[in-house]
Amino acid sequence: MKKKGQHKSTLTINDGIPQPPSINKDAVKRLRKKKKKIFTVDELVSGVLDGNRTILSQAITLIESKLPEHYIIAQEIIEKCIPHSGNSIRVGITGVPGAGKSTFIEALGLLLVKSNHKLAILAIDPSSERTKGSILGDKTRMESLSGNPNTFIRPSPSAGTLGGVARKTREAIVLCEAAGYDTIFIETVGVGQSETTVNSMVDFFLLLMLAGAGDELQGIKRGIMEMAHMVVITKADGNNIRNAERAKKDYENALHLYPPLPSGWLPKVMSCSSIKNEGLDIIWGTILDYKQFTTDNSYFKRQRREQDRYWLYETINQNIKDKFYNNINIKDLIDEYEKKVMDGKMSSFNAAKLILGKYFKNKS
Repeated sequence: MKKKGQHKSTLTINDGIPQPPSINKDAVKRLRKKKKKIFTVDELVSGVLDGNRTILSQAITLIESKLPEHYIIAQEIIEKCIPHSGNSIRVGITGVPGAGKSTFIEALGLLLVKSNHKLAILAIDPSSERTKGSILGDKTRMESLSGNPNTFIRPSPSAGTLGGVARKTREAIVLCEAAGYDTIFIETVGVGQSETTVNSMVDFFLLLMLAGAGDELQGIKRGIMEMAHMVVITKADGNNIRNAERAKKDYENALHLYPPLPSGWLPKVMSCSSIKNEGLDIIWGTILDYKQFTTDNSYFKRQRREQDRYWLYETINQNIKDKFYNNINIKDLIDEYEKKVMDGKMSSFNAAKLILGKYFKNKS
């Protein structure tokens, strides 16, 4: 009953819809179901040897990890996979910006998988010097190839590694070979003097060049030219065919000026069109000719043994470097001497000598 003086309000406030709980129990259940299974070393090795691409990816992730516990597991996996590796042709592919490395690799890769080859592509993406991040977009650029069951594409950040090659690429090669991939492509960041490091882990070094973009012979470092087993002029189609032929002759003349390769192989210069699939079969045939040529003269195996020795010392050097910079006492010492160098109170060379002297004195 309405009391005297009380007016009926025209505004009615309903209780509203009850708020849902802050945690969705169904979503939590789904997330738990999707949680990655943690494999043992033996399960990972077995999965790699069976050619399971998901497990192969997880094994390579362990190799690339900087966590000490992952490093131990990764080394166990590699040791067990080494006896099953080595049965492939390893091809390093580099080139000038704009030469169409990804397009070339996809076109050549599709040709290979149609011929029943199993192809692994280890593509190195450049890392930002500021953020240390990478785009890792090679699977997007190689859309047709990435969906093929006989292809494994693994983009990895260069993370500032000298040579444009991810630090753990060589170990990833071992796993891919153990997984049954008979052809390994290593796509590097791009042309640069330091990028010749790729030559220390491949059998065949292929250099992609672009015709009609200025003075071609001045646009490439001598060090890479001296190591290339083949120079390929890309985009040799349409109005660019004449430019490609001219560039091909220029490179053929230039290569004659360089000393012969240790293998005795005479470097080849070819042209191709990746979008028209022209010249790709000849390029692959030449790579196979090289393998046969170096197998016959025993250089193929000898080169791989030399590469194993090279990476022995590289690994020692890297481990020493890591231990040095991760030493707590050295970190404080570097900060102290760095300030003296920045203030002009000491030379860089003397500071480095004193830091190293104290480090090794403590180790002795």
